[in-house]
Amino acid sequence: MKKICVFCGSSKGIKEIYSVMAEKLADALVENNIELVYGGANIGLMKSIADRVLALGGKVTGVMPGNLAQREILHENITETILVEDMQERKKIMEELSDGFISMPGGFGTMDELFEMLSWNQLGLIHKPVGIYNIDHFYDPVVEWLDHAVDMKFVRPEHRANILVDTDADALVEKMWNYRGLVAEKWVDRLKEKGF
Repeated sequence: MKKICVFCGSSKGIKEIYSVMAEKLADALVENNIELVYGGANIGLMKSIADRVLALGGKVTGVMPGNLAQREILHENITETILVEDMQERKKIMEELSDGFISMPGGFGTMDELFEMLSWNQLGLIHKPVGIYNIDHFYDPVVEWLDHAVDMKFVRPEHRANILVDTDADALVEKMWNYRGLVAEKWVDRLKEKGF
């Protein structure tokens, strides 16, 4: 695993622990010689993790649509910047660059990116680990919803099992390294036959 894409907020949130733990994830990435791919911003948790990786001598690639870069939120000091046309291209480039994905706390954009990668894994478009860094239990309601969706037969247990969740950065990175992925055999056929 050479590069991990981290999805996270352009806000720091109201708790200092979000920034502190973002730096812990940066430490874990650099200790494992993993480069950071992220949204390219110089604000919020994006800045927290990028600055820490850079301070430790790691490499950081930012991917940002040109219209956002024009709003002066582009991080000017990262290793590499890739400007793209729109948000869809941004996600595609991030996916192509990365060996796995981790979501930290964030808002609509972070959720969109997280669930797009989960959907791509489910459909077999990619086969890469997707982790949720559950800082201060921020993602507990999402994890609860995922389990509820399994119970209600909207998400297959195999697909749910492929989502890696941890409150500890080192443990989550280790899970990413050890990811093998469960395959839900003939799940589309089962949907057609049973309806769930």
